[in-house]
Amino acid sequence: MRKSITLVNNQVDALFALIKSLSKSEKRQFNLYVGRLGGNTDAKFFSLFKFLDKQKAYNEREIIESNIVTKQQLSNLKAHLYKQILVSLRLNPAHQNIRIQIREQLDFATVLYQKGLYKQSLKLLDKAKSIAIENEEKNIAYEIVELEKVIETQYITRSISTRADQLSLQAKELSVQNVITSKLSNLSLQLYSILLKTGPARNDAELDKINSYFEARLPEYDIHTLGFREKLWLYKAYVWKSFLTQDFLMCYKYAHKWVELFNADTKLISLHPVFYLKGKNYLLESLFFLKHHVKFKNELDYFEQEIKEHKIPLSSNTELLIFQYFSTNQLHLHFIEGTFREGEYLVREIEYKIAKYQSRLDSHHIIVLYYKIACLYFGMGENRKCIEYLSKIIHSKNLRAAEDLQCFARVLNLIAHYECGMDYHLERQFKDTYKFLLKMENLQAVQKEFIVSIKALSDVYPHEIKREFKNIYKRLKKYEQHPFEKRAFLYLDILSWLESKIEGNTVGEVIRKKAKVLYQKTL
Repeated sequence: MRKSITLVNNQVDALFALIKSLSKSEKRQFNLYVGRLGGNTDAKFFSLFKFLDKQKAYNEREIIESNIVTKQQLSNLKAHLYKQILVSLRLNPAHQNIRIQIREQLDFATVLYQKGLYKQSLKLLDKAKSIAIENEEKNIAYEIVELEKVIETQYITRSISTRADQLSLQAKELSVQNVITSKLSNLSLQLYSILLKTGPARNDAELDKINSYFEARLPEYDIHTLGFREKLWLYKAYVWKSFLTQDFLMCYKYAHKWVELFNADTKLISLHPVFYLKGKNYLLESLFFLKHHVKFKNELDYFEQEIKEHKIPLSSNTELLIFQYFSTNQLHLHFIEGTFREGEYLVREIEYKIAKYQSRLDSHHIIVLYYKIACLYFGMGENRKCIEYLSKIIHSKNLRAAEDLQCFARVLNLIAHYECGMDYHLERQFKDTYKFLLKMENLQAVQKEFIVSIKALSDVYPHEIKREFKNIYKRLKKYEQHPFEKRAFLYLDILSWLESKIEGNTVGEVIRKKAKVLYQKTL
């Protein structure tokens, strides 16, 4: 029997989570690091490390009973061990990215300055500054210039008479660029926060509010003078705005610009792999919502090729993101093509990875994957399996970030119960779903119309069922292109299900027929 995965985010001990995130090579390096400290291999913090490494789940009582440390000393010993692990990780070549290397040079230069070795310090700073500017690390570059200015007041160089003017001008330019970046990153973060809290605009008033909010906070800029970092935050802000306004064509446009920033200089993928992966995901997601089959498949194939050829640097973080984004979009491809049965192999792979990464995967992302799997089984006609995965979502707790999916899960749950002929559950399902949607203030016209219509089917004579399905379809079809109601169809293809009931086909057959038409249009 498959092990059940809990969706409740119990608070995990920070030290325990850090130790469990370590790879074999990182643990080996920590052992070597402790050995180099001399006389530490038997130290309490190392004994605690070995004990926690063996634990399957964090258990403080077991630690105390092991006599490694007293209860009063445990907190301090854990803090010390946590710090030592971080120091060891910082020394690991795998974590020596450009930002850390520049910071290290800045630290060295500061030490030299404090020793009064001004010339050596300035030489090191100049080299670090060039690397920082070249790699778009302008915040650190500004810090370096500020330290250079401080040193120049102690040690005036005779070789360059305009040194003070150069540093002042450079500081001013970096400051302006950093201010623009800060404003754009603030706007991007605020829009993302709105998307998580309230979701896309539901009416004209909310749409106007989002547009006004965006325009009021978008700084003036000349696109030709912006560097990589400024453009990245600008495109991010437009992507979030596009999701909020459900303008997926604009979302595709700016997600494409986002990814092209990296394609124009591929070394940036190694420097900022997380940003690159997020851009790829939003590019694929926008194409999925646009139902652009050809471009979606091409982009997904290229993404798979990049993963196989290790063009995206692997770390604990990127490994997790690659799993989330690639798995989700593999499922999306089967949704577009209507090849639900062919996608079932993904379920085992996703379940395995969820179990593997559970300590690092937040509940929201697990919920998303479970909802996608439920949709896959629904498309296959495996409604009991669909209900099984929906139950994991519906019965989970503390998932305010997943309210939107909770709503769609409950509506899909109604359909799956109806399809299973589980009439004895339906009445309760209707009431629970309706109450939940009202409580969440997320009852859209599409959802209301659908729930009332499905409930009314119980009073329809068998020979009138097909006609009633046609009536429901007609009432809902008018919302398909509605600017605020169309969202319901993006996450739950109610119309294709209704068509399947009218035509006497499966949902998969209906979607495959539509996919062929769309495929021809997008060629």
